[in-house]
Amino acid sequence: MPRVYPLEKCRNIGIIAHIDAGKTTVSERVLFYTGISHKIGEVHEGAAIMDWMDQERERGITITSAATTCFWTPVETSGENRAEHEYKINIIDTPGHIDFTAEVQRSLRVLDGAVVVFDGVAGVEAQSETVWRQADKFKVPRICFINKLDRMGASFESSFQSIIDKLTPNAVAIQIPIGLEDEFQGVINLITMQAARFSGEHGEKVTFEPIPDNLKAQAAEWREKLLDKVAAEDPILMEKFLNGQEITTQELMTVLRKSVIDYKLVPVFCGSALKDKGIQLVLDAVVYYLPCPLDMPPIIGKNPKTGEPLERHPDDNEPFAGLAFKVATDPFVGHLTYFRVYSGKVSAGSTVLNAITGDKVRIGRIVRMHANHREEIQEVLAGDLAAVIGLNDVTTGHTLCDIDNPILLEEIIFPEPVISIRIEPKTKADQEKLGLALKKLAEEDPTFRIKSDEETGDTVISGMGELHLEVLVERMRREFKVEANVGRPQVAYKETVTALTEAEGKYVRQSGGRGQYGHVWLRIEPMERGKGFEFLDEIKGGIIPREYIPAVEKGIKEAMERGVIAGYPMVDMRVALYDGSFHEVDSSEAAFKIAGSMCLQDGSRRAKPILLEPIMKLEVIIPADYFGDAIGDLNSKRGKISETSDRLNMKVIQADVPLAEMFGYATSLRSLTQGRGSFTMEFNCYQKVPENIVQTIIEGRK
Repeated sequence: MPRVYPLEKCRNIGIIAHIDAGKTTVSERVLFYTGISHKIGEVHEGAAIMDWMDQERERGITITSAATTCFWTPVETSGENRAEHEYKINIIDTPGHIDFTAEVQRSLRVLDGAVVVFDGVAGVEAQSETVWRQADKFKVPRICFINKLDRMGASFESSFQSIIDKLTPNAVAIQIPIGLEDEFQGVINLITMQAARFSGEHGEKVTFEPIPDNLKAQAAEWREKLLDKVAAEDPILMEKFLNGQEITTQELMTVLRKSVIDYKLVPVFCGSALKDKGIQLVLDAVVYYLPCPLDMPPIIGKNPKTGEPLERHPDDNEPFAGLAFKVATDPFVGHLTYFRVYSGKVSAGSTVLNAITGDKVRIGRIVRMHANHREEIQEVLAGDLAAVIGLNDVTTGHTLCDIDNPILLEEIIFPEPVISIRIEPKTKADQEKLGLALKKLAEEDPTFRIKSDEETGDTVISGMGELHLEVLVERMRREFKVEANVGRPQVAYKETVTALTEAEGKYVRQSGGRGQYGHVWLRIEPMERGKGFEFLDEIKGGIIPREYIPAVEKGIKEAMERGVIAGYPMVDMRVALYDGSFHEVDSSEAAFKIAGSMCLQDGSRRAKPILLEPIMKLEVIIPADYFGDAIGDLNSKRGKISETSDRLNMKVIQADVPLAEMFGYATSLRSLTQGRGSFTMEFNCYQKVPENIVQTIIEGRK
């Protein structure tokens, strides 16, 4: 099948932001202006196309990232050859709530660029910083859109300054607003030095006119700052700028595009999605400044057998390589696997390799997604996003590739869950359905974990927050028709060691016939917070045969599942196997596994073990009258206040608070502030539990 859109006319972008900044409203306008939808769905009316789940519409938030494909011709393109200037844009609208951070992370992993949306009143908020850091981690070029400039208290200047202060000094304003709040009428383009106004029922008509006289001086001042920043990225432009020579629009745009792709500049646009102002120019900016697949460096992977590094380029003629980045259960077609093609092409009916499992996978039906609607296609080419129906053994992070040219792409690493609840079926009929529903939800969501409590036999589910688990339990009820009783939320504590120690583990059993013999010496030492677990094999001269060493590591890992203080998993430890002995006849893998397990438990008790608890980063926004009460309340919850600031007539408190103290905080904050306070919370780090609380936690486990 020939390529309709050359790669330079393709864009893969995400829309990311703090909760309530207006991401989904921006996406809805994009769908309308690009002709994908013929009416605008409003989030506040529960009719947004991109928020297709019932719960998303009821709660007014995005829970799962939705993908869609649209086509755009820049506004200023005119004449008969408009079709030649059409671009294909794959868009993923991501959640803003931190409980669904995995959705943002996996989307950013496969995207080439992002539009970061900010609230024109609040500017940079707590989770704006989180999504920005995630985009930094995946080296995603981005543009900013300051939204909601029609709202009371909106300020382009203070929102822009908060981007400079909190996120990046490389932000550069490309537009400034004409008026604010009720008087917001349009934007001034600082590159072309024209005013853009939006008319028609949904702002679909864009007209350009001279800058109003009362804004000429302000526009000239902002343009000077723009020229200064862009010219600094190119010696020829800098020379022209310093000599006072005229810099053309094309020169500015060319250098700006290169700087955006190289992560050196972040252009900032403005408008109001709800009032239909500015979105078409953001689409133009996506086309003009964000990279196409050809602008991105080749994807790096390794040969699954030899481990040697390999790279793949965005070329239809290279061997096929793709990454599955999302799994979803569709009520009509079943298992949907979203994937990004980095090189080559794949067609319906072909067979590819799953590089993680080594299995051959048949590609059945391929669909292009429009939120929850599907359009069947026969082939997916390099640089594109699509979904396959029925790949039951492929999960998030798996590499799909050409059978004869295997490549393993880097997997996506997700944060560990911090909160758990016990769950049980309400009736016997629900029992079987519960297991199936939990398995399907765990396949979809890599931050959702299920385990069985060995002592009580209860099923325990873990996730990123109360809302995360609440949504999943509600999905079980609606989508899988499973009624379940859930317990109170519990904190996912961890254990670790704080001192270096050496320990001996010896497992010897004689019972007539062949016995059991395993003998190891381990060195156990602490690692930095968040480093996980590291196993070192320091055995020399065959004092323990090589085939028994993996069994020792397995025994150590199993022992770490149940810590020595209160039975919580152990983390952040380095364990070295450095000595031991074996018996020619009696030694076995099982014996060495038990020896490793016993040794770790014994050594951990002597390595000054401590209990760790998740600490949450909290942002509380309250009226100034309640400031003292809110601070006192946080202090009583072992909170550490890191910063306080003013936002209009509200006070903003940033604090680090243990998760254990935060259950029911929404209710207590409402009663404390007569329903006028709000907060957002995200996981920050694990820290040592104070001694006076450890005993209470241990008692609670009994």
